[in-house]
Parts: sequence; structure tokens; C-alpha cells
Amino acid sequence: MAEKWKVALGCDEAAYDMKQVLVAHIESLGYDVEDFGTHDAKPVLYPDVALEVAQAVSEGRVDRGVLICGTGIGVAVSANKVPGIRAAQAHDTYSAERARKSNDAQIVTMGARVIGLELAKMIAETFLSSEFSGGSSQAKVDRIAAYERDGR
Repeated sequence: MAEKWKVALGCDEAAYDMKQVLVAHIESLGYDVEDFGTHDAKPVLYPDVALEVAQAVSEGRVDRGVLICGTGIGVAVSANKVPGIRAAQAHDTYSAERARKSNDAQIVTMGARVIGLELAKMIAETFLSSEFSGGSSQAKVDRIAAYERDGR
């Protein structure tokens, strides 16, 4: 990490406890964290939280995002509705690394009912420390962006 990045975290009630652990862990790594909630374990619509995090990333108010729900699927689907966002679900460190290196994903999503706390910390750390490698992946990421922009 060359400079202090800002990382957005968000979750639904199923992932509240995991998010609390990840906030502390990511801060311990030297990142600034903006917590988009939920701020308690009461039910919340995960698309609302995911869209807020994705918009913050898209607008450049934060550098990267971490989203958590029960499975990681719903927040990924929701975040990917924001133009320019590539959110990738990862339940292992290899997928988290490839999400960055091959797909230039800005948001990683995880499932609190799928993985444990220690693995979640490793996935977040791997995702945040990995960089897009470009190379042969650049044309693929460019094609995704062109489709999103032009619809074909």
C-alpha cells in the first residue's frame, strides 16, 4: 500500500458480526475504513447498503469496497448494477487475488454463512493488497467496460 487507502465496508444483518471484525482488521492493516452499515443486527435491505458502497467506489470517495451478506451473492449482484463497478464474490484467497489481478474488481463480496472469520480476514487482506496486472486481462476488462457503455 503506497498511500493510505479508504475502504468502504457494508453488510446486512446476517453479516453484522463479521463486518465488525473486518473493520478492526482492515484498520489494523493501515487502511481508513468507512462503515456503511448496517450498524446493528436489525434487518436491512442489503441492496441499499451494497448500492451505497458501490456508488462511493464509483464516485471515487473510497478506493475499494468489501461487502458481506449471508452468501455474498446478493450484495455482488446489487453492487454490479452501479455503472463501472466490478464486484466479485470470493470465498478463498485465490479468488480474491484473481478478482483484482485478472478482473480489476473494486469490490470483494463474501458470505458470512459460508466462511469463517479468519478466512474472511485473509480474503479481505489478499484482495486489498493485490493489484490489477493488465497484460492479457486488459482487453477483457476493456470489453466489459465497452459493453456496459455501449450495450454491445
